[in-house]
Amino acid sequence: MNKNFDAAELAKFTDVAHDWWDTSSPSFGALHTINPLRLGWIDSIAPLGGKCILDVGCGGGILADSMAHLASKDATGASVLGIDLGRESLQIAQLHALEANTPSVSYREISAEALAIESPASFDVVTCMEMLEHVPDPAAIVRACATLVKSNGWVFFSTINRNVKSFAEAIVGAEYVLGLIPRGTHEYAKFIQPAELAAWARSSGLSLQATRGLGYSPITQRYALNTDTSVNYMMAMQKI
Repeated sequence: MNKNFDAAELAKFTDVAHDWWDTSSPSFGALHTINPLRLGWIDSIAPLGGKCILDVGCGGGILADSMAHLASKDATGASVLGIDLGRESLQIAQLHALEANTPSVSYREISAEALAIESPASFDVVTCMEMLEHVPDPAAIVRACATLVKSNGWVFFSTINRNVKSFAEAIVGAEYVLGLIPRGTHEYAKFIQPAELAAWARSSGLSLQATRGLGYSPITQRYALNTDTSVNYMMAMQKI
């Protein structure tokens, strides 16, 4: 069940695991910047207070940690589980949770597919952000997320579209010109078109409810949510 990973991809994150919580690091600084945007969008669709939440491909816990703080604020019964196959990243996530006294968050080294067999229909909200474009079989991850979420629960994905514009902006621009992320972070062939992701979701029993684009302005040096899904985009799915 742990075969749906790319050793080279895992190595990229293992090599820089110590930088996960450095907000100025070239490896993860952009994730810290966009995290409030994606967190706010998720919470606006599926309010997180008191919910049982799973973050698939949690890395060092940037999103999982923020969801735990939000879900536990003025609510009871909240829990967040972050899963990943990168042991070093999980150790950093666990250490940060202890240092920040993050409520109701835990981490496990387990694949989404294995957890889906172990704990089907166990979560109110499942997130899988910036992860699908790093695995050999993203459709299998989508199926696992659909299995893990409860009926009427929500699943959120974010990834990168595959087209000329996304190659120019997400690879040439972000990695080589602006230096927003390290060179070699992404492979164009692994980018996923929205129609592909939507088709995998439908076949897994998920219904697409909303989409959102995420853009960056080199002039203002700011990220913002928008309606343009041609490069970075997010999808909100509900379990039928």
